[in-house]
Amino acid sequence: MTIRVNRRAALGIGTVATAGTVLGAAAPASAAGRPRVATTPAQAAAQVAASYARQTARAGGNWQAYVSVADGAAAPLVAVADEADRRIEAYSVNKIAVAVAVLDKVDRGLLTLAQRVDVTASIVIPGGDGIFSLDGAYPSSVTLGHALAALLTVSDDTAVRLCGLVCPAAELNQILVAKGFPNTQVQPVANPNRFYLGTSTPRETHDLLRALVGGTLLSASSTAFLLGLLRSPIAFTDGVRREMSSAERARVATKAGWFDTARHEAGIVFDAVGAPVLTYALFADGQAGADDFGATHPAVQARARMGCVFLAAVAGLAGAGPTHRAAAWRPSNGG
Repeated sequence: MTIRVNRRAALGIGTVATAGTVLGAAAPASAAGRPRVATTPAQAAAQVAASYARQTARAGGNWQAYVSVADGAAAPLVAVADEADRRIEAYSVNKIAVAVAVLDKVDRGLLTLAQRVDVTASIVIPGGDGIFSLDGAYPSSVTLGHALAALLTVSDDTAVRLCGLVCPAAELNQILVAKGFPNTQVQPVANPNRFYLGTSTPRETHDLLRALVGGTLLSASSTAFLLGLLRSPIAFTDGVRREMSSAERARVATKAGWFDTARHEAGIVFDAVGAPVLTYALFADGQAGADDFGATHPAVQARARMGCVFLAAVAGLAGAGPTHRAAAWRPSNGG
């Protein structure tokens, strides 16, 4: 079953009520602003669809998305399919795909997380996102595992180039095609070890995440490593996870991408025991505030509001597939 909500009419023709009618009346909102816990996947999907319609209409601009809710042993229930097959610039959301290609080579014994890559002044991207452009200590070297951690947590731009040293663009794209993702591709440049982050579709990004948590994309160890980065406390907190407690954030693996007017985010919500229960790919561009890369951007605010609803909607549901428990978070005061 697919719920297709027309967000452009959400404020005019009662899309929220329509979503409830399609799947059975959605539970009313709680006093805290989050919906009451759904008791069925259909109810949860209705709440997700209604929130998406409401928040994207409020934020304006262009949206493409694909969101599903686990439905036991059956196929996931599609809550949102909004231009899901449009191929668009994915920006840093495609860093997940870059990491998948690198870890595929690790799984095949061609690379190791412990091997070192050189960080030279010529490879550092100044003034961008991340940490490598801040330390001012070149030449140096880091492990490949360190580079991937920077790539997926603080979305380091230089880490993309470090990954390119061990997985050139042509090979990276071939790996993704072989895994079934022909639209999720980086864009090669003259230097074979460098590339722009390229394109994907909401459906392919969603399906890549589903394959990851399903254990069909990478080895168990590589899967755990990648999800550990995306679920870590330092992973992106301005969007879907912004209005969540630390315990709630640990239930969400997420990666955002931002460039020009685009503000994207994709990830997975896990149930209490670590089984995936909701998967989302949210792509947005054209909203007001093109120079605002913070939490006040309309699309980022919309995702934060959606995140609260997504988490609450599936709070009473069990996920499906292998479980992935979050690593214990142990804050330190030094020493």
